[in-house]
Amino acid sequence: MRYAMVLTMLCWMLNGCTSPMHAQTSVLQAPAGTAPAVTAQLDRGNTMFGAGDWAGAEQAFRETIAAQPTLAEAHYNLAVTLERGGNRTEAKKHYLEAANLAPGHKIIWDSPPFRETGLTHDISKKHSYMDADPKFK
Repeated sequence: MRYAMVLTMLCWMLNGCTSPMHAQTSVLQAPAGTAPAVTAQLDRGNTMFGAGDWAGAEQAFRETIAAQPTLAEAHYNLAVTLERGGNRTEAKKHYLEAANLAPGHKIIWDSPPFRETGLTHDISKKHSYMDADPKFK
């Protein structure tokens, strides 16, 4: 019995180490300071997304983007919704737009287009010429 348990744990651990890491593909909330009407619109899309209403969520996220085009979370949420609906080409455009609008957002920068192309940058360990003491490696 103990041997079976140890073998099971070993298999479980090996599977965890060899399986590819996938970022969470759920929707994001509006950041603090977002206009209440825009936040409400994004939340409406998030609710529809949670219910599996991809068409309704897509419409709500598009309306959110129309109200505030610079909201990275709305572009990301639309991209996730489009990808779930099978429209990967347009989804990629919105993933990239979200990344451009939120340069340091870890979840956005771990989205599928960056994972698939190997562009996953761990920006927390990188230095910039704008740092007080840049150390380029």
